[in-house]
Formats: sequence, structure tokens, C-alpha cells
Amino acid sequence: MSTWHLVDPELRPAIQSWTPSSLDAADFPAIRQQRQLAALENMHQHDGLALTMSEHMIGTPPVRVRVIAPQQPRAGRMGVLHIHGGGHLFGSPEQSLSLTRPTAARHDCVVVSVDYRLSPETRFPGSLNDCYAALVWMVENADMLGINASNIGLMGDSAGAGIAAGLALWARDHQGPQLAFQNLMFPMLDDRTATATDVNPVTGEFIWTRENNRFAWGALLGCEPGSEGVSPYAAPARATEVTGLPPTWIGVGTLDLFLDEDVTYAQRLIRAGVSVELNVWPGAWHGFNSDPQASVAQRAREARQSWLARFAG
Repeated sequence: MSTWHLVDPELRPAIQSWTPSSLDAADFPAIRQQRQLAALENMHQHDGLALTMSEHMIGTPPVRVRVIAPQQPRAGRMGVLHIHGGGHLFGSPEQSLSLTRPTAARHDCVVVSVDYRLSPETRFPGSLNDCYAALVWMVENADMLGINASNIGLMGDSAGAGIAAGLALWARDHQGPQLAFQNLMFPMLDDRTATATDVNPVTGEFIWTRENNRFAWGALLGCEPGSEGVSPYAAPARATEVTGLPPTWIGVGTLDLFLDEDVTYAQRLIRAGVSVELNVWPGAWHGFNSDPQASVAQRAREARQSWLARFAG
């Protein structure tokens, strides 16, 4: 069924001319290069924020992280490990600066954004390992970064939010660093959504479709999504136990393909005694929060940052 009539009127201009397209791995190098060049050009535009940025190569195999920090040095700041979105196929720290720079400035905190390896060139658990290496590096270098090692949390969007949720499970189960929070915008949590037959008729028409989702999960896992034995660290919705996870914020739109899996995960966390704030925005599709003008997008960005503020003291 068409869900155009359900789209928030202020969001309609952003997808007025959008048409669905299939994913082809042969096109990925060119698309990635084009998007990264555009992000690097935009990076030099002055946004008026008093921040510094630096790069570091960490871990084995080496992974690049971009550190965004206030100009004035101070010890004991909140640390945020940011994991970018892009369906496990695209994205970079530079392509997420419109989120990470305002976050660092607003909360006087240090954001570390990790350039994890992408699929299909790198299968699971490559991206999880890269992000865990970044988390451990933040803890081990807390003094140098000016952060409180006991106040580090996760922030991610879409596939990056799914990695963040998997990382929270991994850290809990492997005696890793204690996380202060996880801040997840429309997280990609469940590979089984790609093969479900009883589908929500109002989700997945725009931007991130069921076809895209199936391709992306297959690229990450190296097998058919919905197969037996998929790790919960890849697809956190498969976790059998969700107790002991940090306070969690989840945001998603009613037209987003991930609506059902996100709401279900939030309910499971609540039942497990985890502090959860769930925000669901009517008429909003996947990625709607990037719209600069729509009031629903502005409210979503503000709700996310307001929740994060409670950890920044």
C-alpha cells in the first residue's frame, strides 16, 4: 500500500522526487568516494563552534578515529563513542559532523567517531571489533582525551545504532568497559525483518526499503538474513538476555522499516529493568531527522540531545 498520505506534510518535500533503487556492490567505491569528498569539502565550512578535531590510528588492524573536542582543555568530560550510519555499506566520521560537532559543543563533551570497516568487503564481526577497539582506546586514553573513563556512552544512527547496541551487549558479556548510556536513532537491530512475511503495511516504503535491508544484512553476515545461528552481537534483537544494559534512548518514525523491531527491543529492555526512553514520531521515515526545516525533525534532534544532557554533568 502507498503510505504517502501518512507522511508528515513538512517532510514531503524531501522525498517528493525520491524513487527506490537497488543496491549494487560494484557501485559502492564510487559512491563512497563521492560522498566522502563532499563531506571533506563541507568540513571546512565554519559553523561557529569552538571545537578542535584530530585523527588517530588505533588498534590492529588499524582503524581511524576522529576526535571532536571543545577548544578549552578540561579533565573529566563525558565521552561519546559515535558510530555512523549507512546500512553497514556507506558512511564515515566526516559524513556525520553535522551531528557530532553540535553534540560536542552543546554538552561540552568529547566525541570519538570511528571509521569502522564496511561491508561487503568486511563481514561481521569486523565492524564490531573496530568499534570495540575504539571504546577500549577511549578508556585507556581517558586522561589524554580529557574524559571521565566512567562516563563513556554510545551514540549511533541506523546501522551504526545497531552496532552500538551489539557493542553494549558485547561489553556486558565480555567484562568490557562499563557504559554510561546508549543513544540509538532508528537502530538496525534485527536481520529477520528482511525476511518476515507478516510485514507492517505502513513501514519501509521510503528511503530504506525491504530490498535494501535484505541486501545490507546479507552483505554484513555473509549469509541469508534470517538464517539460524546469526550472532546477537550482529543482530541485537536476537539477544536472549538484555538485563544489565545501560540506560537507553531509542527514536524512530512510524513509517520507518525498523519501527517494529525498535519498539519491541525497547519493550524488552523495559521489562528487563533497563531505563528506557522511547520516542516515536508520526509520519516520519528513515533518516527524517536530517531535514533542516521540518518541525518533527527539529523535535527529534532536540529530544535526542535533551536526553543526552543528563549524562553530561
